Amino acid sequence: MNYEDYTIVICPDGIGAFVAHIPAIPGCHALGKTPLEAQKELQNVFDMIRDEHLEEGKDLPPNCNVTIAHAS
Repeated sequence: MNYEDYTIVICPDGIGAFVAHIPAIPGCHALGKTPLEAQKELQNVFDMIRDEHLEEGKDLPPNCNVTIAHAS
């Protein structure tokens, strides 16, 4: 699977930055000053995790469905 095959969630971190993560892959998250910066850094983190999986002969997990809900 490639980076583009996954759902990416980007949200503010509450202190002026943004966190991007791929919910299907534990530990695949990154911070940035802007949403775009966080997403670009997430690509680097994804590449490292993918390479580790390849070296170990393991497949990446499949994408997962994400539900967005707002508290009322």
